[in-house]
Parts: sequence; C-alpha cells; structure tokens
Amino acid sequence: MSSGSRTALVEDLMERFPHVPREAVFKEDLLRGGVAFDPSALSDNEGGEVKPKSYFIFSFDHGTLPELGEAALRRPPEEIILTGGPYDLRRTVVSVRVNPASPYRVAANEDGVLGLYLDGKRISDVGVPPMPEYYRHTLASGKSVMEVAPTIQWGYLIYLTVFRVCQYFGAKEECQYCDINHNWRQHKAAGRPYTGVKDVEEVLEALEIIDRYDTAKASTAYTLTGGAITKTVSGRDEADFYGHYAKAIEERFPGRWIGKVVAQALPRDDVQRFKDHGVQIYHPNYEVWDEYLFKMYCPGKERYVGRDEWHKRILDSADIFGARNVIPNFVAGVEMAEPFGFTTVDEAIASTTEGLRFFMSHGITPRFTTWCPEPTTPLGKANPQGAPLEYHIRLLQAYRQTMEDFGLSSPPGYGPPGAGRAVFSVSSFMDSLPADEPTPV
Repeated sequence: MSSGSRTALVEDLMERFPHVPREAVFKEDLLRGGVAFDPSALSDNEGGEVKPKSYFIFSFDHGTLPELGEAALRRPPEEIILTGGPYDLRRTVVSVRVNPASPYRVAANEDGVLGLYLDGKRISDVGVPPMPEYYRHTLASGKSVMEVAPTIQWGYLIYLTVFRVCQYFGAKEECQYCDINHNWRQHKAAGRPYTGVKDVEEVLEALEIIDRYDTAKASTAYTLTGGAITKTVSGRDEADFYGHYAKAIEERFPGRWIGKVVAQALPRDDVQRFKDHGVQIYHPNYEVWDEYLFKMYCPGKERYVGRDEWHKRILDSADIFGARNVIPNFVAGVEMAEPFGFTTVDEAIASTTEGLRFFMSHGITPRFTTWCPEPTTPLGKANPQGAPLEYHIRLLQAYRQTMEDFGLSSPPGYGPPGAGRAVFSVSSFMDSLPADEPTPV
C-alpha cells in the first residue's frame, strides 16, 4: 500500500465503523504498524525530562536496535498521547512501537510543539510522559528504577518482568510471534543493563522508591511476569517463583497496589498459591483461539500443557479468583498471519469471537494486545505488515458486542474505560468500551 492511501484507508474505516471511536482507529494503526520519530521527538534517555521507552518485556519494535538509527541511542518516549487535530481526538494513550518506515511520524514543528504526521499532514498534537521523580533515583546497587520496576500506561501500572527469558526455547517451543528471548539478547549485545532474574530485595527497594516519590498515587497496580518456567528458576517452579515476589510485595506494602500475575495456565493448587500470596488478578494468556493455530504458533504450550487443558485450567482458576479476576490475554492479529492463518477478515473475526463467547459465557473477560510483527520472530519475518487494520477495527466492535451480550463490564485493574479516559496502551479495547461515568471536563 502506498503511504498516500493510508489517510484514505483510515477515513474509510472511520466512516464504515462509526461505533468504534475514531481515536481507536488511529491507535490500532499505530500499534500494528509502528511510528517513526524525528530526532526532535526522541528523549534524552534517563537524563532528560521525558520518560523513555523501557523495553519492559518484548521489543515492540519493527526493527532490531541496530536498525532503529538514532532511536536506538536516544530512546523514544515510553508512550505518546494524541489529542486534538483535524479529527478532534480525545486524549488517547498509545504504547510506542518504533518503525522508521512508518507513514506516521512524530516530529516537532517550528515552535517546538510535537505533533503526529500522516502522509505529511499534522493529524494530532502529541503529549509525552514527563520523567517521573522515582526514575531519578537509583537503587543501592546503582541500578535504575526503570530497569527493575518500570511503569507503563501513563504511570498506572508497574511492570515487573522478574524473569527476562523464557524456557520455551528454540523453534520447536517458542511462541512464533514472541521476541522475549531475542529482546534479552539484543539488550545484552548493546551493552544495556537488562537483569535476567530480578532479586526480590531489589524489586522491593524499587517499589519503596516508587511508593515514596509517587505522591499522587498514580501507580495503582503491578504486574508480575516473565517467561514461562517449564523446569525451575532458582530452585522454584513457576507458581512458587512468581508467587514468592507477590508474597514479599504484599507483606511489605499490604494493599498499596492491585497485584496481578501473568503466568501459564497452571493447575488449581498452583493457582491457589498465587491467591494465598495476595495476588488479586490472574492472567493465564490463551494467545490465539483457533485449535490449529494454537498448535502451530504456541508449540511449547501445546506440548507441555495442550490447548484443551489450558482452557480447562482457565475456567478452574475462576473458582479461585472469581471469574471477573481471571483475564487471559490473546495476541490480536496473529489469526491472520501467513502461512497458517485465516485469509479473510470475516473468518478471523468469526474464530476470535467464538473464543470470546466461550470465555465470556463463563463470566471471564479476556483482553488483548495488538500484535506487533517483530522482525526477529517467525511470524514477524513472514508478515512485516501485520494484520489488516480492518481486522483490528472489527475486533473492537465484536469485543464490545460480545461483552454486551453477556452483560459484562470492563475488567478490573486496567484503569478507566472509555475514549478520552483509557490508559491501557497496547490495544484499544479499553478505549472502545463505554465510559463508566462522564469524561471529566
């Protein structure tokens, strides 16, 4: 597609799907295809006034660090906020995924004011996150808070990737869209600090700093996550490994944050351990609904657990956490990835909606991340353009409709729903749901 037609494509989809907020159309396009940064829009890393991209688990970039040019040396902002412009956009928080070849570009005008440009036209103003006070302080070891406990979603979520690699390793086990292991390797190769297994005491020390300097209490939740553990790490199985961080956090800071854990779909007794440690929300991600695609794209998960057992464990965990607090993620768009995916948007939406109906009929509300085709992954290599924008827009429509069919409301732990209010930055599902209350003026 020539870049000149991107504006026409976006406007056509806004017209065809008027019930999807126009903000979400731009947000999905930026998440699926990335955005380029003019040098005037890059941060001064940890010494500047802007909160830089922390690479909290995956790269979420359309190039490797050496391919990003100056954006590899001066990090872009963690997120951007879109407002105003000719489409009169309400405040929209978008996770930054760098793509030097994107038709979207963030640049400063002659007055130094940042804007988002598409096909050469300024389409919105761009806000960048201010450097939080807690990022300016280091741990006793000299490590930065950004390295140990970065925050995303405009400061709402503390993202604790306590295990930076995954034990599903190599072509026969790694999920085919996931670059967690490559991201670890590229940061090490670039000489960047990137701690493999985070020390519990260092995590507590970083949280202490956040708690002390986050006087506005903007940070509301933390997520404990990392790669899958098929054997042990530091002598602990997966439930015990992630659980012992939760236990330490809840003992030191009882009730300060909503505790969430992203782990595999584990047996009931393991899930109970998370709950006993004070975790409030469990994310046993099912990745992709279709049976064949799950086998092809998640070979490690298929081999060690299996799709049917994975789904059974998700439903079982609702008995322990309550259905509302079980929120499995899927990677929206991989359904259409060549060579195995659906070839039409209709088929892909039908399949994904079947999965949504399965879980929502049990009161479980999945959420999704918009697929970023990272170039070091098999699916990213084969599908550099990702899924069509129309798929992402129709998914938002199907998702909201399915929630309404089952009388469900937006899941807890994601901040406020509604266009102009949402802070969840890696898909537009929260932007597309009805606001709980009127948008503040």
